[in-house]
Amino acid sequence: MRKYLVAAFVLLSGLTPVLAQTGPSAVWVNKPKAGTLPRGVTHCTLYSKANKSDVGYCLYLPPNYKPDGIERYPVIYNLHGAGGNELHSFHDVEVLDHGIRSGRWPAMIMVLPNGGKRTFYKDSYDGRFMSETLIIRELIPHIDQTCCTIAARNGRCIEGFSMGGRGSTRLAMKYPDMFCSLFGQAGNVPRTADSFDPSQPNVYPNNYLGPDKQNYIDNDAYELLKKNLNKIKGKLRIQLWCGTKDFGHIRTVREFHNALVEAGVDHTYMEIEGLKHRKDQMIDMYRDVWFDYHVESLRQAGAWKE
Repeated sequence: MRKYLVAAFVLLSGLTPVLAQTGPSAVWVNKPKAGTLPRGVTHCTLYSKANKSDVGYCLYLPPNYKPDGIERYPVIYNLHGAGGNELHSFHDVEVLDHGIRSGRWPAMIMVLPNGGKRTFYKDSYDGRFMSETLIIRELIPHIDQTCCTIAARNGRCIEGFSMGGRGSTRLAMKYPDMFCSLFGQAGNVPRTADSFDPSQPNVYPNNYLGPDKQNYIDNDAYELLKKNLNKIKGKLRIQLWCGTKDFGHIRTVREFHNALVEAGVDHTYMEIEGLKHRKDQMIDMYRDVWFDYHVESLRQAGAWKE
C-alpha cells in the first residue's frame, strides 16, 4: 500500500515515480541497431568537455542537402522525454521528412540530442550532469560549425515532449535570444523556486540543484519569463499543447499558459480533449500541421527570403 501512496504523491507533485526511485543518470552514447534509423538520419557523437565524455546525437538532413553548398537551413532541436536518449523522436523525423518531400514544408534540419535520463536539461550543482551546458554551449555551436545552418535566432526552433517539453520551455525562457520558436508538448512547468528546501538536501530537486536558492530561481521558467520578458514578448513564438487526461502534466501546463496570458505574451495554447500522455497519438492526430507553427515562426523571423 505504501508504494502506491508514494507514487500518487509524486505524480501530484509534478514528477514521475521513476524519477523518485532512480534519479538522474546518463548513458551518453547509445548506438542504434542496424536498420532502425529513419531516412535522412545519422547517429553522431561530439566530445562534451562539460560532461567529460563523448555524447551521442542523431542528425536529420533534408533531401538534396549539400554540405558544400551555399544554402543555409533552419534547425529544430527536439528534446527527448525522461529515461530517453538520442535514439528518440524518429516518428517526428518521419513526419517532417514526408512533409518536406511532399512540398508542404521547406527543407529543415532536425537534431535529436541526448540530455541524460531525468536531468530535465538542467546542470547539476555538483557538475555530474551538465545537460544545459551540453545543449546550449556545446551541441548548438557544434551543429552550426559542422552543418549548413542559419546560425542565429531566426533559424532555430526548440521543442520536446514530456521532460523534453519541460526542458525546451525552460531553455527558451532562459535563452530567448537563441530561438524564434518553442513547441512545448505535454511538459510540466513547475515553479522550481518554490521547491527549495534546505531541510531536505537528499530529496529532488535539492539533491540536484544544491544548497543555493539562487540556482532554483535561475532554473524557474516563471522567474525567467519575468526576467526576460522584453526579449520574449513579440519575439519568441510559443506554442503549448497538452491532453486533458494527461493528469501528471496538465495542471502546470495550464498554470504556465495563465502566466503567459498575465504577462501579455501572445502564444498558442491547446488542450486536446481526451488525450493522455501519448506522444505518437498526439502527432498522428495533427501530423499534417505538426510543423506548421515552427515554419510560420521561421518565416516571421526572416529565415527565408520572401
